[in-house]
Amino acid sequence: MSECECIVNAANETLLGGGGVDGAIHRAAGSELREECAALGGCRVGEAKLTKGYRLRAKYIIDTVGPVYASERCRKNLAKCYTASLDLAKEHGIRSIVFPSISTGKFRYPKKEACQIAVKSVYTWLMENHDYEIKVVFSCVDPRIYELIFRFCHEKKSLGEILSLYN
Repeated sequence: MSECECIVNAANETLLGGGGVDGAIHRAAGSELREECAALGGCRVGEAKLTKGYRLRAKYIIDTVGPVYASERCRKNLAKCYTASLDLAKEHGIRSIVFPSISTGKFRYPKKEACQIAVKSVYTWLMENHDYEIKVVFSCVDPRIYELIFRFCHEKKSLGEILSLYN
């Protein structure tokens, strides 16, 4: 995977680590990450918070809490995860960011719909912030998610030139 300044972590509301990728990020970053997250007081669904990357190659981590599928306003909240993360990146002068597929694991968001929301949210944010240069990468561990993100990016024409995909 490419070197990016910031990774996005699909976290839980406590921000104190959990299972899967969230737990792996916390283990790799070290105990300092947990200490910083504990001081943040958690995070609500659709919001994002920034921490240092500690022992990770990435300088920063943006934690965002995705919605559980079929919860109230889940579509809107999933889109907010992407835009809130990009807003935070811009606020801190971050120029490259890696997104996972938020809410498609434990939170059971259907992959096709989640990928459409991710691409549309990022595309809209990039068009609204055309004066800010940032490299956006989707990290796709699941081949189906890779295929969907790739397809939706190329449907947006210019978006295929702006975004990168890694699986």
